[in-house]
Amino acid sequence: MAIFRDNTATPVDHDRSIEDRRRHRQLVEKSIKENLGDILSEESIIGEGKNKKFKIPIRGIKEYQFIYGKNSGGVASGTGEEKRGDKIGNGTPKSGKGSGRGAGNSEGDDIYETEITLEELLDYIVEDLDLPNLDRKKYSEILVESSGRKCGYQKYGIRPRLAKKKTVMSKIARKQGKKRALREISKDIDSMERFPFREDDLRYYRVKQKPKRESNALMIFIMDVSGSMDSTKKYLARSFFFVLSRFLNKKYNNIAFEFISHTTTAKIVNEFEFFHKAESGGTYISSGIVKALELIEEKYPAEMWNIYPVYASDGDNWTEDNDKAIKSVKELCDISNMFAYCELLPSTYSTTMYYRFSKEIEKDNFIPVIVKEKKDLWEALKTILNKELGEE
Repeated sequence: MAIFRDNTATPVDHDRSIEDRRRHRQLVEKSIKENLGDILSEESIIGEGKNKKFKIPIRGIKEYQFIYGKNSGGVASGTGEEKRGDKIGNGTPKSGKGSGRGAGNSEGDDIYETEITLEELLDYIVEDLDLPNLDRKKYSEILVESSGRKCGYQKYGIRPRLAKKKTVMSKIARKQGKKRALREISKDIDSMERFPFREDDLRYYRVKQKPKRESNALMIFIMDVSGSMDSTKKYLARSFFFVLSRFLNKKYNNIAFEFISHTTTAKIVNEFEFFHKAESGGTYISSGIVKALELIEEKYPAEMWNIYPVYASDGDNWTEDNDKAIKSVKELCDISNMFAYCELLPSTYSTTMYYRFSKEIEKDNFIPVIVKEKKDLWEALKTILNKELGEE
């Protein structure tokens, strides 16, 4: 049944634009989520600040309208052998928008672009994702300032904490004191000069410091930079790691990052080298895993840290290293909250390490994912960052 709304003026006018704004907001959010995969895999995203803007196509909103058919006479009739859903007619297709094989003659959809910053994009990611199996570890209690609780006043502080009302009251109290002093010495208080604020009048809110439990989390990013990792695979891996690091920095306060690059040998690098330096050579997957195990033993005791290694490779490994790679991954899983293995653009379907890892590593906290094309990056991130392992 059709429902018609009366939009004529009434004592309480209905704002017709409210519904349009709501529909527009829904379209924007839908387009952002549909285009997340393409945005996250842009090579230009690496190294950009939070104000980097991305353009997203959005279909225009049209008002509902009646569309009339052709007033042609006659009725199409069948032979009696028709089934539900069959179309009866001469089979001539309607003129349309074109299917890519030729020019169409119908009006197209209105498409326009809106812009979204990387910061806003991360807000959409933060809604649904979280570090899995995040535990409270020993010595995770650190002293932080509680921004919501004010405890008294003090004479020194930063401008955002200036207590204006208390400052004015302090000035008034000083002024009243001066008036009393003038009365005592029989002076005319009406002739008292202008009474400005002084530094001593300023009062600031005191923020109480209290212990707050923060979970210490360590992210270890391990990337295969050998010769088999061509430029396409490397930029996919770097885009994946870059978005992951920005998401974690936005979501968690007390988190540490370590970066490891490897060929047949592995080394700890800084963030800039990890995202920009290119190398070549053979591949020993175990070298990157063993380096992570050494790093944890030296700096990040497992009983104090929530450990999250994330490894990216094309799955091509030197055969003699396969068994050692599997053994080292199992060892890293034993001391980690989660170990994620991301295989990029696998060249075969049966010989890469993804399939050996999936078959031989029976650990609940081991998460293997495959990224065959750039749009798969978003799905890989969602798989890895489930709030709890095994959650769909």
